[in-house]
Amino acid sequence: MTTNSKQELISKIVTLLNELIDVEEKSSMKNPKTEEKIEMLTIKECTELVNGLSEHTVRQLVKQDKIPYVRAGQGKCGKILINKTDLLDYLNMSA
Repeated sequence: MTTNSKQELISKIVTLLNELIDVEEKSSMKNPKTEEKIEMLTIKECTELVNGLSEHTVRQLVKQDKIPYVRAGQGKCGKILINKTDLLDYLNMSA
């Protein structure tokens, strides 16, 4: 292998590495405004969002682990928060 061909090969490798670095940088610099925000709802807000849905029904879905939830606070006094997308997905699946 001649010196000239070695330099060409090294040049191609460097070019490919630079392209790879550029792709990784672009993918890691996502615009936070384009990412979907998570919207959490209280039980009452769930019933206001969906006509005909009662607080009792939402509490039963939570108790039966049919919809994921987060308890904000400690113990039974903590507020139950439900992801809006998860609630709507569950209701669309069961419809």
